[in-house]
Amino acid sequence: MSSNCLLDIENLQVSFFTPAGEVKAVSGVSYTLDHGEVLGIVGESGSGKSVSAYTLMGIIADPGKVVGGTVEFNGHHIEKMKEKEFRKMRGSEVSIIFQDPMTSLNPVYTIGSQLTEMLRLHTDKSRAECKARAIELLGLVGMNEPEKRMKQYPHEFSGGMRQRVMIAMALACEPKLLIADEPTTALDVTIQAQILELMVELKKKINMSIILITHDLGVVSDVCDRIAVMYAGKIVEIGSTDDIFYNPKHCYTVGLLNSVPKIHEQGHERLIPIEGTTIDLLNPPAGCPFASRCSQCMKICLKQMPEFTEISPGHKSACWLLQKEQFEKAGEGNAQ
Repeated sequence: MSSNCLLDIENLQVSFFTPAGEVKAVSGVSYTLDHGEVLGIVGESGSGKSVSAYTLMGIIADPGKVVGGTVEFNGHHIEKMKEKEFRKMRGSEVSIIFQDPMTSLNPVYTIGSQLTEMLRLHTDKSRAECKARAIELLGLVGMNEPEKRMKQYPHEFSGGMRQRVMIAMALACEPKLLIADEPTTALDVTIQAQILELMVELKKKINMSIILITHDLGVVSDVCDRIAVMYAGKIVEIGSTDDIFYNPKHCYTVGLLNSVPKIHEQGHERLIPIEGTTIDLLNPPAGCPFASRCSQCMKICLKQMPEFTEISPGHKSACWLLQKEQFEKAGEGNAQ
């Protein structure tokens, strides 16, 4: 783990043990995150995006368990930590913004009491200092009349304002890592842009790293430094934002990009959907999880999961087609 590396996840495996059997929600996920970096994790619902990130905070709901792999974050070995240790770390070192701010805020307490509670739990500030810091945070996230807002309840705020409160709460103790779990899903396009811009500005101010979880490729295009594409509990491609958008190599990544409307296209163009349905994680296939939906599926795709193929430094994809291309190129080179 390099000195600039904040998070190092290696072969993470998370399962949910249900009466029907073991659901392998995350199967062998590995990635790193540097200080001040923004990593986007994209994929459809059920791909394991949120579960892999929730592991960092120890908030995987029962009957979920980490069954394998290592997670090293800021000197902590997450897979070995107890609940008491997680409580100290949450909020102070790593924070999270959940998808729906209305269900994340307590409707019977004022915004001010919820913000100051966070500060009292994780700092040694006095009540007056906590109140002053809470007002400062509301101003920092662009809330007008922050002192007045402290006395109001969540139902008096719009969706965008509630999300700003959640960001203020997450940043209260200036964490080293912010996990944003679909933070703009319930918001209109204008407010989405404001929230994303706000997160980037705040990241620069406190040199914070961000993991942005979303199924919306438009969200990650302007914000993220790197993108990991997940499908059925596995990372199938990872690289810089330019790599993923302009040189996608996995058939699933190509499918996601083809299903996004292109505003620069002339006339009318039909979107190309990804055919088929996701696999059953109770009985995952032996081979590539995307094989049953892939138009270029080969026999080996159904039998064995491919290793990652490096396309360029930092850009790699797990696809048998890439290994086939490399084998053919090597054969041509030997023939010459």
